[in-house]
Formats: sequence, structure tokens, C-alpha cells
Amino acid sequence: MNKKIILKISGMTCASCALSNEKKLVKTKGIIWASVNFASKNAQVEYDPEIIDENQVKKIIKDNGYNIEEYGEHHHEMESITKNLNSFIGSAFLSAPLLLEMFYKFRLDRNILNIDFVMWVHLLLATIVVFVFGWRFHRTMMLKLKKFEANMDTLVSIGTLVAYFYSLWAFFAGQKGYLESAVAIITLILLGKYFESLSMGRAGEAMRKLMEFGVKYARVIDVQNKEKMIEIDKVKIGDILLIKPSEKIPLDGEIISGVSSVDESMLTGESLPIEKKLGEKVYGATINQDGVIKIRVTQIGDGTVLAQIIKTVEEAQMSKAPIQKLVDCISSYFSPAIILLSLATFLGWYFFSGNISLSIINAVAVLVIACPCALGLATPTAIMVGTGLGAKKGILFKNGESFEIAKKISTVVFDKTGTLTQGKPEVKKIIVNPEENFSKDSVLKIAASLSNNSEHPISSAINSYVKEKNIILAQLEEIKEEKGKGLSAICQEHKTSLLLGNKKLLEDYGVNLSWVENILNEENQTDGSYLFVVHGGKVIGAIVVADKARAEAKQVIEKIKKMKIAVLMITGDNKKTAEIIGKELGIEKIIAEVLPDEKSKEIKKLQEEGEVVIFVGDGINDAPSLVQADLGIAMGSGTDIAKEAGQIILLESNLEKVVEAIEISKTTFRTIKQNLFWAFFYNIVAIPLAALGFLSPAIAAGAMSLSSVSVVLNSLRIYRKK
Repeated sequence: MNKKIILKISGMTCASCALSNEKKLVKTKGIIWASVNFASKNAQVEYDPEIIDENQVKKIIKDNGYNIEEYGEHHHEMESITKNLNSFIGSAFLSAPLLLEMFYKFRLDRNILNIDFVMWVHLLLATIVVFVFGWRFHRTMMLKLKKFEANMDTLVSIGTLVAYFYSLWAFFAGQKGYLESAVAIITLILLGKYFESLSMGRAGEAMRKLMEFGVKYARVIDVQNKEKMIEIDKVKIGDILLIKPSEKIPLDGEIISGVSSVDESMLTGESLPIEKKLGEKVYGATINQDGVIKIRVTQIGDGTVLAQIIKTVEEAQMSKAPIQKLVDCISSYFSPAIILLSLATFLGWYFFSGNISLSIINAVAVLVIACPCALGLATPTAIMVGTGLGAKKGILFKNGESFEIAKKISTVVFDKTGTLTQGKPEVKKIIVNPEENFSKDSVLKIAASLSNNSEHPISSAINSYVKEKNIILAQLEEIKEEKGKGLSAICQEHKTSLLLGNKKLLEDYGVNLSWVENILNEENQTDGSYLFVVHGGKVIGAIVVADKARAEAKQVIEKIKKMKIAVLMITGDNKKTAEIIGKELGIEKIIAEVLPDEKSKEIKKLQEEGEVVIFVGDGINDAPSLVQADLGIAMGSGTDIAKEAGQIILLESNLEKVVEAIEISKTTFRTIKQNLFWAFFYNIVAIPLAALGFLSPAIAAGAMSLSSVSVVLNSLRIYRKK
């Protein structure tokens, strides 16, 4: 079985670095798939452990010139910010005398024994700035040169080295050099790196907060009923934990003692606390508010809901939207093309002006102004912020593709039971067929005996109703569940065939439907779904079960319609019952009497008609439809995130989250397009200006740094969405 790992890579400076690592990984035998994200500095790798192991995967990245950090620790982000700030301050301090020389000439005692001491000091300072503070750029350039590759560091390194060594020659030749340009380039780019790392830290804020939600210690009740605080990684499944008011619940578990209100906002985005009592589940990192409870641990480590959420968000942040393929293609050619363009600029200026100094300075400006970083950050930073905002609101995006699909959506299809409705049906009435000699209790007994063998919500409604009646159930054999239709069995005592289900089930067994047709054709059928009870091939009665629509459903439908998106409802219920719910919620288009395995076929039909479809269902039962849809949204499935088929998972069963998911998707993709537009626009405009001699290297360096920062800041605007 293939394995997946997530690695934290240090040393990547632009999109071409990420692309280089990705190509090296993908080309290696045994690696099935790999994705390297420049913004998050992460690599996600799927590999065959029989061919290659984790250490060998890490070695590929190390051999490519990059380092692997311990994953799971987020302190490196602050270290990166501090390192970039210190580098900028040091470089700026040493560069200051050279930059001031541009505005004020230091003439006092410059020449002693015919030696220009000020210029020698400038040369010393410039050498330190270029080769000490700028070493990171030169090191990467040399590593790339060995592999005949180029990236942003290559451009910066060549630009500063050309300016430095030309100035060195000019210094000894008694001519004017450009040491101030060399130090300005290094200093301004380091400043840009600081702002970039600071902004990227903010972009990953949601992820960092998720990591911080967990607790480090748990209060365990031992076999002698004594309390003991132990480290969280030493807790085992089955251990009993004591949680006091205002404490975080350490791990997922089941309440075995006490009642309390629990704040689950960090999981679901819902601010109101939820009442928890004996036997109910609680989840790690949620907050116990006002009661003392004991829980039995059911999940630890990677099995907890919090761990699954973190894993899902991380994988989404590392995924790539389809539009990224174009960017990756451009990035792979970008740096080599700029080097050639810079060479052409030098030759052009030298041919027409004959001034080598001017030719060099304009060529350097072209090298420095070009910014592959802005292109590389455009998509991943927006996805990072979008997925982070979603997680904060209890909406998990499983991949970056979701954001691009959302802009094309034309139809939203809602499953009815458990999605548009509360998923907690109740028995409303029992109808007896007057032509058969059976009482209501007999009809209910047969229905309950059959439903006792099913986990379907309607069966649960009948079972709950029967518990209040104290009815003794019949012993059955040859029990069979017909998906989307009902149940069949044989009564052990009388060897009589029994059925409980809808009209389709009765048709399959050749039952006379005259009484059924009369019931279903009644104009006043407004009270719910009808399940027919059959004894010995004859319909003896019906159980009417109704499920209330969610309180927010109608308002959500209206909001989606205002987005110019069509709304459909799909259900296995009979058409008349479905139309009643549809009318209540304002849904005109209804697909009724559809079996579970046929729902995905209905979605496919819509797609063949040119519709781009979102399917909203209540989890694993709707898996085929969630997969078939262009975008699947699974509701209220936070306890089983890893197994969900939907690209988007809502941790709270609230239809308002569907609207929020669509809005976040559209906002994120709109931001991606804005980022790409400005990144391309910047390079298209700035590079010709530099080539034509309108920009000095210092201005070019500042503009290049700001272009990357502006892309990240634009992505951060997504957080402003409420």
C-alpha cells in the first residue's frame, strides 16, 4: 500500500525552487505523486514503500540543494521573520554610508598619501554586504548553476556580482563604479524578504492557531480512582479522563459521567455551546464550560477530529488549482529568459551608445526588476488564506481545485433527508387498511420488527415510537434490506412473508397496489412519507413518517438563487411528498422517487446537459453523488473527515455553511486571478522600462521586493470576508 508524507522544506526562494523539487521527486522511481508548495514551504509525497523509503525521499530534496525541517513545529516561521529582519538591519547599517554618498560627498581628508580612504571604506562595506549578507543568493545561484537551472536568486546574484566586480575594476581604473547599486539591491531585497515572511506568517495564521488548540497534558483517573496528570501522548484508548469547568477536553471520547455545555466553536465555527450528556461524544481541544465530566478516550493521535482537520487543511493548502499549471510552466522558463534578455539589453546599449558603464547598469536593472516570486506566490497564498478562513468557520476545503470550480457553478442539488430536513423523522400516524382484519398495534408490531434491523433514519423513528408503546417484537428470519425501498423478512412463528417499504418495494414483490394508489392519490396528503406494511402478500396498513425542514433552509435557498444559481432537490420520497417540502422551501425543480445508487446518475444527466453541479449531501451515504458532482459538499461529517467523498466538508450541520463555502470559494479564486494579473502586469511593464534605461538597479530592487509583498497582502484581504 502506498504511503503519504508531508515534508517541510527550507531554502526555497521562489516558484522555480518548488518546481525544481517537484520535478526531481516525480522523476524518481517509486514516487507515485508529489506536490511542492512554495508559499507553505511544504512537500506532499505519495510513494511505494517497497521501492523507496522516507529517508530516500528526503535525500532527493537534500541532494537538490535544500534542507528538510522537522515537521509539525511552527517556530521556524518566527525564526525566518527574525532572520530576515536582522539581515536587513545589518545590511542597511553597512550600506548607509554608500547610499548617503549619493546625496552628500564626504570630502574632508579623503586623500591621504594619495589614497582615497573613504572609497576604500566603501569598498570594504560593499564587500561585506554583497558577500556576507548576500551570500544566501550566491549560494543558491551556484547550486542552480551546477544543475543548469536558474531562479530568482540567480538573477539577484548575477546582478549584484556584475555591479560589484565592474565597480571593483572601475575603482582601480580611477573611474566611477556602482557599489551603491550593489548594496542597494541586497538591502532592498532583504527588506522585501522580511515583509514577505511577515505577511506569509499572517497568511498561515489559521493553521498555526489550529496547531495551538491541542493540549499537552490530561488528567487521568487510574485503577485506584486517583487523579494523575500525564503527557497527552501517553494517554491510551480506553483511559478515563476527568475534565473540570473551563478546561479544554484533551482527546476525543465518550461521556461516562456528568453533564456539561461544550464550546465546539474551534471545530464547527458555531459560537453557541452544545449541551452534552451521558453517552454523547466530545472532541479534543473543545472547551468544557460549566460541568465536571468524565470521558472514556476513543481516539488518540492522528485519529482525533482535530488531527484530521489539521491534516485536511494542510493537504488543501499544498494542493494546486488547475490555473497553477500555467504559472508553473511560465516559471520554469522565466529566469533563463530574463538572463538572456539582460544580456540582450547589455549588447543593445553597448552597440548603440558604446558606453559600457551604462550598458552594465541597465542590464543589471533588468535582472533585478524581474520577479518570479510574485508569480509563484499568487495562487498558493490565496489558497492558504482561503482554506484557513474556511477552517476557522468550520468549512474544510480538501483541495485547491474547489476554488476554481466554484466560479463555474450553475446548479446546486440538495439531498432531502438529513440535508434540507433535520434528519430526525417522527411517526405521525398509523393507517389501517379497512379491507384487512388488522389493528393499529398489529401494523405497528410488524413495522417495528422489520425496522429494528435497519439503521436508516426512518427505521430509527419507528423504533423510537415503539419504545413508548412497550410492544413485543416478532422473531424474523431471512431479513433483507432493499436500498432505497425498504425491508423484507419471514416471520419465524407463522412463516409468513413481511414487507415494510415504499411503493417500489411493493411493485418488486408483485403486491396488489389498489389501496396504496388510493392513499397516495389523496389530495390532502401533506403529512409525510408513507411506508406500507405487507403481511402475506397483502397491504395491511401504512406508517406515516415526517421530517421537519431545517429552520435555515428556506433562507439559504433564497440566497443561492440570488447568486443566479439554480436549486434542485433530489429524494427517494414519492413525488407528492417531495413537492410539499419543495413548495415550503421555495424549490421548484424536484427529482423524486430516486434510489440511492441512481442519484449519481441524475447528477451526471445534469452535467451532460451542460450544468456545473454542486451536490450537498449528509456524508458517506451520498458518496457516489458527492464524487460525481463537480463539487461535493458533505454536511456535518466532522467525526469521519478522512473517509468523506466531498471536496468540501461542513463540520456543522448548518445549511448557512453551504452559502459561506460558495462565497469563500469565489472570493479566493477572484483573489488568485487578481494576484496573477498584477504579477504578470508588473513584469510585462517593469522589465521593458528597465531595459530602456528608465529604472536604476536600486529602484528595480525596491519594486521587485514590493511586488511579492503586494501579492501576499492582497491574499490577506480574504480574511476580511465575514
